[in-house]
Amino acid sequence: MDALTGLLDGPRARGAFLMRAILNPPWSVRVRDRAPLSLVTPVRGEAWMVPDDGGAVRLEPGDVAVARGPDPYTVADDPATPPRVVIHPGERSTTPDGEELCDTMGLGVRTWGDAPDGSAVLLIGTYRMPGEIGRRLLDALPPLLVLARDDWDSALVPLLGEEIARAEPGQEAVLDRLLDLLLTGVVRSWLARPEAGAPPWHRAHGDPVVGRALRLLHDDPAHPWTVAELAARVGVSRAALARRFTALVGRPPMTYLTDRRLSLAADLLRGTDATIGAVARQVGYGSAFALSTAFRRVHGVSPRRYRTEAGGTDLRARP
Repeated sequence: MDALTGLLDGPRARGAFLMRAILNPPWSVRVRDRAPLSLVTPVRGEAWMVPDDGGAVRLEPGDVAVARGPDPYTVADDPATPPRVVIHPGERSTTPDGEELCDTMGLGVRTWGDAPDGSAVLLIGTYRMPGEIGRRLLDALPPLLVLARDDWDSALVPLLGEEIARAEPGQEAVLDRLLDLLLTGVVRSWLARPEAGAPPWHRAHGDPVVGRALRLLHDDPAHPWTVAELAARVGVSRAALARRFTALVGRPPMTYLTDRRLSLAADLLRGTDATIGAVARQVGYGSAFALSTAFRRVHGVSPRRYRTEAGGTDLRARP
């Protein structure tokens, strides 16, 4: 498995929040739901994404914006339009003064807004729980990513637009998978752009030496790697690999491997019901205790507590 495949294998929406918003100007929605990740794409009219920390970005139909939480942001017809709606955790919507709006702005199945024939139509997909998105993917993304329609070729946005307002058996599962596919396609296209500011490990995959070393570490993170063995496998000296790897990736090989193992462990704790002992063995630690020691040092909490706080299954560690 290459590093990009491993990164993009993480999104697993489970009952994600998907909505079609239909609005007439002037409109402005302040999003304070603390969701880990949301996608916004206009299908009619334009919109502006206005992060609290950074400049406003204009979206045209077919563009896709990915907002990484939990920081708030605003979506509006114009950056100067003051918020008229506030979105809170739990998909609760109010006026800025606190008046409830969920019932008054409902327009049908997964459709919300102030006019059924409004000039702006947005598709919105939100991952509600941190466990639905791998930590490695969240760390790789900027606070706001915008991919222009002309920078990628995909039928996923029109397909999502067709499916989002349907009320059929199994529709939530269909929408969850469409959201995962849309996010995966957007991130892959974004990472391929030179100006994307991709993580150093992604850029280093093009190096003939470090790229091979990274693939070995990603293919088998549980192997008891040493710098000497890794260097021998890629055909350079130990010192040359350590120097080149650190220069391109920003971390020495074994530090990178430790970070990779603990990121994998975090994703497994959130996304599976494997015991902590099984997770430990899968990522290269000999016991649940060894994993717990390393995990607590990096994340500040035990694997069991991390799993519980992320909404995963709290199972006793066992062989």
